[in-house]
Amino acid sequence: MITIETLLTILKEDGNFRHINHNKTSYNTWSGVQFDALSYDSRTVSPSTLFFAKGASFKREFLEKAIEDGLAFYVSEMDYELDIPVILVNDVKQAMSLIAMEFYDHPEQKLKLLAFTGTKGKTTAAYFAYSILSQSHRPAMLSTMNTTLDGVHFFKSALTTPESLDLFAMMAKAVENGRTHLVMEVSSQAYLVKRVYGLTFDVGVFLNISPDHIGPIEHPTFEDYFYHKRLLMDNSRAVIVNSGMEHFEAVREQVITKDHDFYGSASDNAILDSHGFDFAVSGKLAGHYDIQLIGRFNQENALAAGLACLRLGASLEDIRAGIAQTSVPGRMEVLTQKNGAKIFVDYAHNGDSVKKLIDVVLEHQKGKVILILGATGNKGESRRKDFGLLLNHYPQIDVLLTADDPNREDPAAIAAEIQSYMTRPSQIEVDREKAIQLAMSMTKNNQDAVIIAGKGADAYQIVNDRREEYAGDLEVAKHYL
Repeated sequence: MITIETLLTILKEDGNFRHINHNKTSYNTWSGVQFDALSYDSRTVSPSTLFFAKGASFKREFLEKAIEDGLAFYVSEMDYELDIPVILVNDVKQAMSLIAMEFYDHPEQKLKLLAFTGTKGKTTAAYFAYSILSQSHRPAMLSTMNTTLDGVHFFKSALTTPESLDLFAMMAKAVENGRTHLVMEVSSQAYLVKRVYGLTFDVGVFLNISPDHIGPIEHPTFEDYFYHKRLLMDNSRAVIVNSGMEHFEAVREQVITKDHDFYGSASDNAILDSHGFDFAVSGKLAGHYDIQLIGRFNQENALAAGLACLRLGASLEDIRAGIAQTSVPGRMEVLTQKNGAKIFVDYAHNGDSVKKLIDVVLEHQKGKVILILGATGNKGESRRKDFGLLLNHYPQIDVLLTADDPNREDPAAIAAEIQSYMTRPSQIEVDREKAIQLAMSMTKNNQDAVIIAGKGADAYQIVNDRREEYAGDLEVAKHYL
């Protein structure tokens, strides 16, 4: 519940209030009004709902329908000149976030908040942290792969970082369920569109940065992308930063006066010895660790999560046990064919993560390697060039280009665009299941491997803005074992 007087105070303190247009209502009818629900979906309103008109695609007709259902007030950056009052603001998404905090009784103050950002590794690091904190605490988790607000039930998230109204509702539910910590992924988009506006994290972790999410509906430039990534550092009480990341010096300068830990080869918290399923580290977490996820990049994600959790009350024993127990759906999942060949299923979906995936497989498999890869439609368009140029450096592997959430684009055209940057041969098979079947039929012995990159555990294909049924890479591969 929130009163109109309280929300106006919040808006004014944030410098975000313009005025109330009463339209055909009398001036004093709003005094003492209370709201018992918040919504940005015009299909879910009642007379006591405070509605937020947001988004470039928002239409006047949505409000007209909501008014028919009893809507009495809305918050907006523009007056749609309808028969109900509008609370006019400069930034509706800022308003949403701060009002949601108050409406849900500030759940962010009742949880220890841990956030991960980075071009890649956010989900894996979040899973490590969740597993570590689960040893002695009661964490909740908001992740691209799975969200849990009670530690028992898990569900797929629609967004890497939820809209602010949903985020604070989820936090409140986690508090109600007795959770003590919240582990979450914070995307650059979360800051770009202000989903976490006004939120301060107890620990923020910056894993890495490389060009991605650059395009007409995302970030216009790499500089804009990097800037929005770095906002997590400004909005965290303590920070953990990868000293081996690109542009580390810029981040180091930004955080040097904060409580911080650096990790990686150029720091005290470094991986000393790395094997397939165990590694040793120096510094605050000095010792040996078992790990289920092969690859040095996964070990670095585990180290980052361990350092973050150490600041949030985890013991070294919790960290060691948590790392050893962590597995992630769709991340480095390995199957074995009857002929001994390995199938690697991983969510790697940009140039840097695909490179790391290929390198770790080539380290372990010395025979024929076949890569199945696609690029998404209508977003992340720079990946197509990145993939094409990257694959020129691996002439020893066979490449099958296929569909990966083509959305409103032709998957064959996306594959052809990747090919246009390649100076080596490749095949196109846009049917992803057929591509997997074909790749698996090309293996002969236990030194061979198939790498299925991109979709991980996603059991759908996005086509024309809808999720179409798809069994999922792992299930398809299992079918053809």
